[in-house]
Amino acid sequence: MSDDNIYTTDGSDQLTADSRYRRSRRAVSWVGIVLGVLFGIAPTLYFTWAISPLELTNIQPNQLSEEGRAQYIAAVALAFNHDGDLNRATDRLLAAAQPQEDPFEKSAQVACRLAQSGYVNSSGGVRAVRALKQFYQLQGRSGCADDLVLVADVPNPIVTVALDTPTPQPPATKTPTIAPSPQPSGTPPPVFVPTEAPLQAYTLVGISTFCRVAERGLIEVFVQDFNGNGVPGEPVRVRWEGGEDTFYTGLKPERSTGFADFEMDTNLRYTVEMPERSQPSSQQLAPSPCTAQGGQGGATSYQVIFRQS
Repeated sequence: MSDDNIYTTDGSDQLTADSRYRRSRRAVSWVGIVLGVLFGIAPTLYFTWAISPLELTNIQPNQLSEEGRAQYIAAVALAFNHDGDLNRATDRLLAAAQPQEDPFEKSAQVACRLAQSGYVNSSGGVRAVRALKQFYQLQGRSGCADDLVLVADVPNPIVTVALDTPTPQPPATKTPTIAPSPQPSGTPPPVFVPTEAPLQAYTLVGISTFCRVAERGLIEVFVQDFNGNGVPGEPVRVRWEGGEDTFYTGLKPERSTGFADFEMDTNLRYTVEMPERSQPSSQQLAPSPCTAQGGQGGATSYQVIFRQS
């Protein structure tokens, strides 16, 4: 009888109980693998999603969220309203369009959504929606914003003011003159409402410098509301001797909805302002040479912050 097979004494072909120790063992425990994966991945997912989520930078306009794309499209319409460059505006819209999406029809949809939201509670939001309406209507599109009357669409009432000019007294007559009856005490006095918003809606709160590793310096502008949140669709103007350029916040919402930037030329000095919204900067900005961390050469750049007054 072989040592590999132990049979019962009655000669039957059944193995004894000792044979169970000779059975092959499974080398892999699938339950252990599943539990190990779960306990290994769960802390990693919690850390990357809740504690330290990934912040995307330098992304394409079509990779923005729906809210980010709306802010971007509004900024494109404002820029077109300023420079009238249809080719440039179309290229920018196509960069933000999803496959098989009509960029002009999307502009009408964005105007509709923004006009029905709290976005138009600010003067910048009203200007953005009006620019969107003008933009898509010129391209033969229509939307629900066409039928919405914005505050800025209502013409300002004409207020007439009587000047205190001296009136010659009539000669005395024998006919008694009837004094005008006084107004009833319940009649409220006339109330004059200013028809123009204050021009200086923003204040320049700070200018800081940094060294950009590039041949040309950069002016980074952040336009913020009272709470420090970005405000899209606001104009920013940069001036230099013999020229100027106006651009709008919101074209790079991955940085901030209130962000805009301008690349400077060497050997020029610049001032920055929000036209009819703030005072110009008294400090002149110049892209002088600088040394960045690590010893790399670059050009002095600036971060400029405007905040609602």
